[in-house]
Amino acid sequence: MKRFIAVLLAAFMSTAAFAQTVDPHSKAKKGAAIGAVAGAIAGAIIHNNRGSGNAKRGAVIGGVVGAATGAIVGAMMDKQERELRQIEGVDVTRTSDDELRVTVNNEILFDFDSASLRSSSRDELREMADVFNKYRDTTINVQGHTDSTGSAAYNQRLSERRSSSVASYLENLGVRSSRVDAYGYGESKPKASNSTASGRQRNRRVEIYVRANNA
Repeated sequence: MKRFIAVLLAAFMSTAAFAQTVDPHSKAKKGAAIGAVAGAIAGAIIHNNRGSGNAKRGAVIGGVVGAATGAIVGAMMDKQERELRQIEGVDVTRTSDDELRVTVNNEILFDFDSASLRSSSRDELREMADVFNKYRDTTINVQGHTDSTGSAAYNQRLSERRSSSVASYLENLGVRSSRVDAYGYGESKPKASNSTASGRQRNRRVEIYVRANNA
């Protein structure tokens, strides 16, 4: 048991050390590091159960397989991010959870107090759908947000209707419904102060979170 724990710790420390050396702005490299750590630990546990001498070998094999898988997933997310950034009118950022957050201002998508998509916004969503259909091994979470104008209950319903409109349109463009969820948060998650016109404009938005299925 002590030998197994020592091997497990060694595998974790070596792969964690590798993780510290990779470029933090590359999902491919970061994915490889995370995959190596997870794979090494899983491999050590599985092979240890098969015999006392197999834990170290399992850690090595698991680390290699995990790194390769993580690198593939990371590279896919890197490519998807670059393509989404080419779409006019959207802002793409990375989250601490290795998701892509695509933000679209509500003024682009909807008329005032409406949950019906503007015809002028459909080109942007069509381009997004093309990217999502190209990289199918992801889940897509559509979140609607409002400013604090009006009642909280009304804003909640409006945000839900708007996120559903975006999700439904993406599905109509071929994105599988099993990949897409829609949520409304009303005025509960402001990005800026609602005391100014510019702040309220920033708060009226739809955010689309893209996450790799095995991230």
